[in-house]
Amino acid sequence: MTSDAQTAESPLAGVKVLDLTSVVVGPVATQVLAEQGAQVIKIEPPDGDLLRRLGGQSRSGQLSPKFLQLNRNKRSLAVDLRTQKGQAIVRKLIADSDVMVTNMRDRALTKLGLTFEDAKALNPWIVHCSLTGFGRGGAYAERPAYDTIIQGAAGVVGANHRLTGEARFVPMVLADHVVGLIAVQMILLALRAAERSGTAQSVEVPMYESMANFVLQEHMGQKAFRPERGETGDTRVLDRNSRPAATADGFICVSANTDKQAFAFFDLIGRPELRNDPRFESVAARFHNVEAYFGLRNEALRQRKTAEWLTLLDKADIPAFPVKSFDDLLEDRHLAEVGLFESLEYPDEGEVLHMRPPARIAGASPPDRAHAPMLGEHSRGILSDMGFGDGEVEALIAEGIVVETCPGKTRQESPDE
Repeated sequence: MTSDAQTAESPLAGVKVLDLTSVVVGPVATQVLAEQGAQVIKIEPPDGDLLRRLGGQSRSGQLSPKFLQLNRNKRSLAVDLRTQKGQAIVRKLIADSDVMVTNMRDRALTKLGLTFEDAKALNPWIVHCSLTGFGRGGAYAERPAYDTIIQGAAGVVGANHRLTGEARFVPMVLADHVVGLIAVQMILLALRAAERSGTAQSVEVPMYESMANFVLQEHMGQKAFRPERGETGDTRVLDRNSRPAATADGFICVSANTDKQAFAFFDLIGRPELRNDPRFESVAARFHNVEAYFGLRNEALRQRKTAEWLTLLDKADIPAFPVKSFDDLLEDRHLAEVGLFESLEYPDEGEVLHMRPPARIAGASPPDRAHAPMLGEHSRGILSDMGFGDGEVEALIAEGIVVETCPGKTRQESPDE
């Protein structure tokens, strides 16, 4: 994995994280920790994290594209927690970890002996982070959840329905990513609290409440006041014309929000008199007349090609950008120049395109980039580090309590290769 010399300046060098999460929300959080130098051990069931298969096809059958992107720099220990011996292995790891992250429901944590109280009894300084679908104490507390469930429950789908008339998900696992990043913040705060207090810390990060908060910060609108002064929703964001505008040959995003930007835009479209139009003469006036403002903007942008508009808008310092596809991003000159992309060689997949952490700390030395692990790729090494002898490891593997996969021996060529 990562040498001591190379991780000496990594922000989380020396922090040991036990990752008992799966699919997306938890792996997002632990991926960020791993990227900053934390030693992350990913605990998986004998059949592996569901995302190994749910996230798309791969040559090995184990490393789906989405799994690859969310599990770099982690070590995989595949162990059956339904067995007493498997639970004993994890308890020993808890005793030696700084952070434990799980996205199991409370009844599963209780059954497996993985609650905060259980962990604290094993390690009085542990940070125990529980990612839940719905917060404890509420009517939905024990309900199962995935990203789609939370998007529907927390108003994300409702926002699309209000804007377009269609009940649709955002075509990304938005809730999982947002809540995963919130979990990183809370884990780091809890590490600081544990350091200052010398006591274990329990962190709960509920997806529903986190996304409801995210949505309502944007769209509580006039119902934030008591007594309420009107309806919910940011009318600018929810206006039917609040969308990428069609140009003569494509689409463009333009946001002229300040008076300086709006007046410069009026000049560009040959309508300088709109500066003094009562509907558009100020930020407040344009807010109250947002449909008319966005409507005239979109109509004007139809008159030229995208490249022409970009030249004019850039010169006037008005924020604008063309609409890009996924493929466009992969070929984007700026992203290449700032070094976002990098390739890693996988024994079972060949060359794989990854991304470096986009946010960086000046002077910090990132850890070596290690590929996402095969299921149980590090089972033997982790158990050896814990003090298990070769015979004990072989016995655990033979009993099916621990699973080991050797890289380079599972590659399956696709039919078209």
